[in-house]
Amino acid sequence: MAVVVVESPAKAKTINKYLGDGHTVLASYGHVRDLPPKDGSVDPDDDFEMKWEVASDSRKHVRAIADALKDDPELILATDPDREGEAISWHLTEALAKSRALKKDTPVKRVVFNAITKSAVTQAMENPRDVDMPLVRAYLARRALDYLVGFNLSPVLWRKLPGAKSAGRVQSVCLRLIVEREMEIEAFRPQEYWSVTAALTTPRGQEFSARLVSMGGKRLDKFDIATSESAEIAVQAVSSRALSVHSVEAKPASRNPSAPFMTSTLQQEASRKFGMGAKQCMSTAQRLYEAGYITYMRTDGIDMAPEAVMAARDVIKDRYGDKYVPKSPRMYKNKAKNAQEAHECIRPTDMSISPDRLKIGDSDQRKLYDLIWKRTIACQMEAAKLERTTIDIGSKDRQVGLRATGQVVLFDGFLKVYEEGRDDVVDDDDKRLPQMTQGDALDTRSVTPEQHFTQPPPRYTEATLVKKMEELGIGRPSTYASIITTIQDRGYVTKDKNRLIAADKGRLVTVFLVNYFRRYLEYDFTADLESQLDDVSAGERDHKEVLARFWHDFSAAIAETAELRITEVLEKIDEVLAPHLYPPREDGSDPRVCPKCGAGRLNLKTARSGGAFIGCNNYPECRYTRPLAGEDEGNAELAGDGKLLGHDNGDPISLRTGRFGPYVQRGEATKEAPKPPRASLPKGWEVDSIDLEKALMLLSLPRPIGPHPEDGELIEAGIGRYGPFVKHGRKYANLPEVEEVFTIGMNRAVEVLAAKPARGRAAAAAPLRELGEHPDGGTLNVMKGRYGPYVKWDKVNATLPKEMTPEEITLDQAIELVNAKASAGGKKKKAAARKPAAKKPAATKAKTTKAPAKKAAKG
Repeated sequence: MAVVVVESPAKAKTINKYLGDGHTVLASYGHVRDLPPKDGSVDPDDDFEMKWEVASDSRKHVRAIADALKDDPELILATDPDREGEAISWHLTEALAKSRALKKDTPVKRVVFNAITKSAVTQAMENPRDVDMPLVRAYLARRALDYLVGFNLSPVLWRKLPGAKSAGRVQSVCLRLIVEREMEIEAFRPQEYWSVTAALTTPRGQEFSARLVSMGGKRLDKFDIATSESAEIAVQAVSSRALSVHSVEAKPASRNPSAPFMTSTLQQEASRKFGMGAKQCMSTAQRLYEAGYITYMRTDGIDMAPEAVMAARDVIKDRYGDKYVPKSPRMYKNKAKNAQEAHECIRPTDMSISPDRLKIGDSDQRKLYDLIWKRTIACQMEAAKLERTTIDIGSKDRQVGLRATGQVVLFDGFLKVYEEGRDDVVDDDDKRLPQMTQGDALDTRSVTPEQHFTQPPPRYTEATLVKKMEELGIGRPSTYASIITTIQDRGYVTKDKNRLIAADKGRLVTVFLVNYFRRYLEYDFTADLESQLDDVSAGERDHKEVLARFWHDFSAAIAETAELRITEVLEKIDEVLAPHLYPPREDGSDPRVCPKCGAGRLNLKTARSGGAFIGCNNYPECRYTRPLAGEDEGNAELAGDGKLLGHDNGDPISLRTGRFGPYVQRGEATKEAPKPPRASLPKGWEVDSIDLEKALMLLSLPRPIGPHPEDGELIEAGIGRYGPFVKHGRKYANLPEVEEVFTIGMNRAVEVLAAKPARGRAAAAAPLRELGEHPDGGTLNVMKGRYGPYVKWDKVNATLPKEMTPEEITLDQAIELVNAKASAGGKKKKAAARKPAAKKPAATKAKTTKAPAKKAAKG
């Protein structure tokens, strides 16, 4: 008997099916040790000694493995086949040795498999090896670097830039990409140009269109027709001439399929086709891998195992016929420099399991498997055969020339199964042109000019950002998702319609770091450091030398900022961000002049509560402030005394903007009343929609509804920090929509309040779904919660992961979720605790079905 350790219970459950009764399979639940989040965890003065500690929620898992080793004195480490997996194996052996659970004579074997299938697991068990220490050292160097940057640079940010949250070795470089793209967009000035298109008819009466490409014997460039006047001259030149076909050229062409997926391309395609974020994509792929449906999902490799290639060719022949199978298999070679990341491509473990045969209820898993299966099958299919046609048209005097292009698919090949998505829409000539021959006279039906403007570079999506990071050599397959998630969680970047937008906080941090730590935000420097870590993992470089070289310069850069004053930092950021903070005004006046007092100048300032805003330097005489984003041109009148909406009972009612955004105000501030009545605009209310009526509605809040029918105490409706509400005494109840504050009647208000008892805890709500009984007793229900749906079992509440919906969650998945939550919080029901302890820890089915669903954080 041997103890086999993997990262997650789901993986343990799948492996257990293949190993049988001779093994005890346990999960480590990710990394068992980590660096304590405090100073001194990495000590540069002691040869970069790293002080690890077993995480509190990992102790019971390490103890379970230690207990199992008492009866089965052989340890097999079967964690994932990458740097993180190797690190987990190393951490586990270190932790077990330290607790004396692992004796000197205990056999320890490391096995790796790229897919969780019977053949792959069996083969791995027959070919064990030792823990790959160069790979572990690369992990140690990476963790030490991330710690040294985070724990030394973040405090500098906190002290010098109030409101900033953190900086990171790779996250800050990634943030710089997004911020610089935003600055490019703001600096962009559109350029006008025109195109001219003619609608023509062949001698057979078939219509088609052609665009003007030459005039006066000169080929037209994009900006040669720059004005409407030039476009009208071009239209007249075409309209006044008889046109005929000068040449017809048809060329055969072919399109080859894309290579199979690696981590970055899977994330890109899942984003394009499904709008999946990198984190969601990797979480979904991990569940498919752990269930044994796909190969390992963190890889830079695009090569396929020979048996997988042949299996794909067999499926193609059976499903689509011989003509779709190329004469020889398609071979794809890895481009990754780091062989440790270049595992096999991401593909189905069994090509014969088509998406329609997949026994999985989760929609995200089904969609992603469908994508992987189609891409894998397509990569081994015959090329698509096309015909591209170019027809040149002109006048007899050669003064005007037009061109029509078209493309037809003669044989669909791999396109029958799959076509790669595109990040941005491009012009497409996938149309069939009518039959024409040289010399054919053409009728001109119409000639149309069209105005165009050049477009700014598009904002990054998660897909295009991963692609850019990959091109620059920033990050690795195991880090893309976590980096993108971190910069969003910190509030440095927001996401709108799948596009990543730099928030003001992100701009401030980036400008600060670029100006005072420029070297460490250079793309080449970051990529070179990644390359050095790759050399460490290959055993070609000493990781302590990499750390020493980095720390020597980085610590000096940190020391240089010690004397920096906050005012210096703000002045520098103010200067760099001036085009963004002070956009030009329509009247051409100086955008830095205070719009309220006209005497002071606007500057970047910091708030006591953290964060920054724009304020007048004539404070305290002038108290003008506004958010960093500034007023847009349409709202410039909100500055200073604001926009007068009208009068009510002799009081001016105005719409203004302040440090916390737009608001309405009654009257003016006086010595007797320094704070006149004000009301912020609710979320979703646009500035342009605010008139006197709406302003008075806001200023009238809270709105009395009437006396409660039971006790006569007044019921009111209003808008607070947590949104719209109704209030009865000290009892508050939320309303779903802002508009309901102004319309809610007594019956509805009493109903809403009745659902919220006085003690503040919501009355029992009806479940969204009843799932069934827990093995330890008690009903499992899916409930609607403030932060999303959750599974409720007795007093245990477990939030549903983002990728799991109330309609799709199964009873088994729900049991796993609540057991994980109960174990993590130490609240397991007594009914479960009273079960007699087994001689060994529940190794196979018991541990794997009720285990917490906590997975290794690799991304």
